[in-house]
Amino acid sequence: MKFMLLFKKNIHLQQDKSLLHMEISLDHHSPIPLHIQAEELLRTMISQPEYQNGKLLPNEVELSQQLHISRNTLRQAINRLVFEGLLIRKKGYGTHVAPINVLSNARNWLSFSQEMKAQGITVRNFELHVSWKQASNPKVNTFFNVPPTERLLCLERLRGKPDLPFVYFISYFNPSIGMTGDEDFSAPLYDVLEKQYKVIVRTSKEAISAKGASAFTAEKLNIEEGDPVLVRKRYVYDLNDRPIEYNVGYYRADSFTYTIEFKRE
Repeated sequence: MKFMLLFKKNIHLQQDKSLLHMEISLDHHSPIPLHIQAEELLRTMISQPEYQNGKLLPNEVELSQQLHISRNTLRQAINRLVFEGLLIRKKGYGTHVAPINVLSNARNWLSFSQEMKAQGITVRNFELHVSWKQASNPKVNTFFNVPPTERLLCLERLRGKPDLPFVYFISYFNPSIGMTGDEDFSAPLYDVLEKQYKVIVRTSKEAISAKGASAFTAEKLNIEEGDPVLVRKRYVYDLNDRPIEYNVGYYRADSFTYTIEFKRE
């Protein structure tokens, strides 16, 4: 597919700084539909460093006028990129390039810190809370086979990349481990379990679902209440199949992708 995009570049000097202004247009005589031309033009625009770094796209009225197309035609192109996860559109804010997603692969189980390290991402703890409390979900007690009145060690962490918290974790631990709550939870969790308690985790059974963010989760992840989040439950066992950790992670849907690989025998 080929069509002509007309770019006119004008260099302006302002306060001894060189600024590049790009005027864009579509070929209205081309057999290629205008919404497809607009889509390809948007792909070119959002690949530019300024948009990759967070600059908002021009608003729909301004851009449709500049391209001499209807807002419906432009919206058709934008919706396609939103559907692909390349753009994020928020009411009252604007449209911007989606951040590069963090990937998790179901083929090989890794801890969160290991997943991030494998992708070259530095992990930052934005919040870390340790408490002893009764689990609000009876499934936690069933998992550890303890009475519902049992107070369990609970670790809550808001984590992510240095500039973006994208997951809120809530973990409960089997009281038989003997954890005190004074452990250094800024270190990788499973390193702490292995070094201090000789607990080696081996198996993680996971359940993945999607839901709208609660007010609490939305506040933590800096999103709107009702925005989509990926809910990832982990049931972690040691070498002897003893339940070790009940973990729930709430991920920003625009920053995390869970991949699954199947092989046909």
